[in-house]
Amino acid sequence: MWSQVKAVLPLSIRQRVESLSTEIRDRLEEIRVRQGRPLELITADRAGFISQSGRWTPDPASAFVPDREDCKKMLNLVSHHSLYALEEELRRGYVTLEGGHRIGLAGKVVVENGRVKHLREITGFNVRIARQVKGVARGITSLVLKKDRVENVLIVSPPQCGKTTLLRDLARMASTGLPGIPGRKIGLVDERSEIAGCVDGVPQLDVGSRTDVMDGCPKAEGMMMMIRSMSPDILVVDEIGRKEDSDAIHEAVYAGVHLFTTAHGRNLEEVCRRPILSQLIQEGIFTRIIVLSRRKGPGTVEDVYDQRLTPVRRQVKVGC
Repeated sequence: MWSQVKAVLPLSIRQRVESLSTEIRDRLEEIRVRQGRPLELITADRAGFISQSGRWTPDPASAFVPDREDCKKMLNLVSHHSLYALEEELRRGYVTLEGGHRIGLAGKVVVENGRVKHLREITGFNVRIARQVKGVARGITSLVLKKDRVENVLIVSPPQCGKTTLLRDLARMASTGLPGIPGRKIGLVDERSEIAGCVDGVPQLDVGSRTDVMDGCPKAEGMMMMIRSMSPDILVVDEIGRKEDSDAIHEAVYAGVHLFTTAHGRNLEEVCRRPILSQLIQEGIFTRIIVLSRRKGPGTVEDVYDQRLTPVRRQVKVGC
């Protein structure tokens, strides 16, 4: 994992991060590089900075400050010295690395005809470190998977509460099967290469033995391609919310295909204020709605609802 991340860090940053204790480095979730501002590190339970000597510090005034040259070197490492090859990523504002790690980008936006064309003068990077944690979905599989039944699942949480980790593990278990529960054919549409972490189309993370992955494909189009070509029992997609996502979900569910997906939101009430998701929920598309938080650490299941929005199970620690 670390070898994939450090490959995109300029030497001045890499050496300081590598000088941290193994305990801290192994718990890193984000490395935030901002030109002219302190180098920030975020773990599961705290945020801090790294000093000039490579030590963890809560004090931004004593932190190492990346300069213009550091950001330029990092962009070259991320792009393999070819910004042209990152044209689509610069338009979307993020780059996915081998292993499913993602780098968010910030800088000057170039707009053409009212749409974002690309980013330039990139001065901010957010390295989000992906980790596969197997078994985190074990606490909810009895609510989702049966021998002769699969629920349609919507996982709701704010960022960094473990929804993608949980989705990945749920897909893995549904694909491989559990004692007394057969494995199903999974069609995974991985628009941002975060779930399976594909390299050249091959998953680097374990998403199950019966899983087919459509990597880097827009969700709505990918779902329809999967239905037409791969006959999945379950479709898995991350972060729905657009009209075209809703149309594809209707096509899938009414064709008898089950669905595991996620959406941003702090709670059910917040999700229900989003028109597209509200409509899907009101229609009873999702027979299990799982709400996550970080209250007891990433992956804390606060609530589980059925399609009538009746609580099924509350306050379960999944443990991402």
